[in-house]
Amino acid sequence: MGVVIHLSISYLIIPQYHRLLLIVAFLIVSFAHFLLNDWAETYWQEHDSKHFVLDEVAGYLIVPIFFNKGQLWQIALWGFLLFRILDIIKVPPARQIDQQMKNACGVLLDDVISAFYAIVIMYIGYYFLL
Repeated sequence: MGVVIHLSISYLIIPQYHRLLLIVAFLIVSFAHFLLNDWAETYWQEHDSKHFVLDEVAGYLIVPIFFNKGQLWQIALWGFLLFRILDIIKVPPARQIDQQMKNACGVLLDDVISAFYAIVIMYIGYYFLL
């Protein structure tokens, strides 16, 4: 869903407003995550359920907010793949946050950290491989 939001904004809105609307989308999705996280954990009876993915949507949206070099399809593809791999691996401090902060903030924060790792890798790739 994060990729769909990203691509929709990129294709439907004039470029001057892309970053602003991505930030607004991130804030809306994050707010919804905070509102619904406790309900989701109760409903699925597990912490950070794989069925409730607003944290992943918000986490992915960080990538195009801070990285906009190259073609749109490259940003969406590599941003999503790197973000998801890093979110699964949970490179420290994301792992410690995931293990120690058992609340809505911790659930979202580990995804935000994974997104920033993805952004760093993308900048390294952009500047050293092109």
